Amino acid sequence: MAPITPGLSATPAVADWRDFVALTKPRVLTLVVFTGLCGLLAAPVGVHPVIGFTAILCIALAAGAAGALNQWYEADLDQLMKRTQRRPLPAGRMERDSALHFGVGLGGFSVVLMGLATNWVAAAILLVSILFYVLIYTVWLKRRTPQNIVIGGAAGAFPPMIGWAAATGDVALLPFLLFSLIFLWTPPHFWALALFVKTDYANAGVPMLPVVAGERATRHQIGLYTLPMIACAVAPWPLGLTGAIYGVTALVTSALFAVLAAIVTFRSSDAAMKPEKQLFKYSILYLFVLFGALVADRWVLA
Repeated sequence: MAPITPGLSATPAVADWRDFVALTKPRVLTLVVFTGLCGLLAAPVGVHPVIGFTAILCIALAAGAAGALNQWYEADLDQLMKRTQRRPLPAGRMERDSALHFGVGLGGFSVVLMGLATNWVAAAILLVSILFYVLIYTVWLKRRTPQNIVIGGAAGAFPPMIGWAAATGDVALLPFLLFSLIFLWTPPHFWALALFVKTDYANAGVPMLPVVAGERATRHQIGLYTLPMIACAVAPWPLGLTGAIYGVTALVTSALFAVLAAIVTFRSSDAAMKPEKQLFKYSILYLFVLFGALVADRWVLA
């Protein structure tokens, strides 16, 4: 169980619906839901709109549950970092047990609903994604190793695989490549962020790579992970799994990603951290555009 932080309010105010929404990490939820939807739409079978909507709802609920349980466990860390101090728990607007019960209930409901509405293969992967994020990343890795985001990044890579499985009942090469793409995208994306908020992590005692190994090593790792990430992004086209719409989009957007990553990799640090912020922001757009092109490619060719 997460340590109870003395600084957290002993008599928190009654939480309202906005605090429960904040527990789900809505900004993260957007990308999770989008990649899951694209995985479902890229599948080679048709899905009834109601079943498809239910599957995506389950992915959203599961991601929200994982976010809530993450905040429940990390309430002490969130209180020490400027960018997270206003969350419901460190701000004293909610009791920790409320976040725990909300996360467990939401997660359990999402898995059962997914199994009943689609199939139990998708439900099983959904359950694994929740447990991986909460137990492997949040509880085991984050406070112990600078490789936390590398291994833990797998949790955020499951949605397209879940969407595909919800439609087909199985997992094929294309969703596996999409999983690998997000898995390899996570380190350069997150380390770009960590470079300009490393003071927060240092103050909280979280062993993120820039804190433990320094900026130079982190920049080199961003460059190293970008190369296999691009290979996974482009691979579906030459393998015949997608058409030219996706392939050309992957080449163009990945080339720009490589340029930004190279600038971050080979530059010296400065207080502004402008290239790092540009890479972080572009990395989010990169996934949105890639997965959007995947769906466009599938439906145009169909």
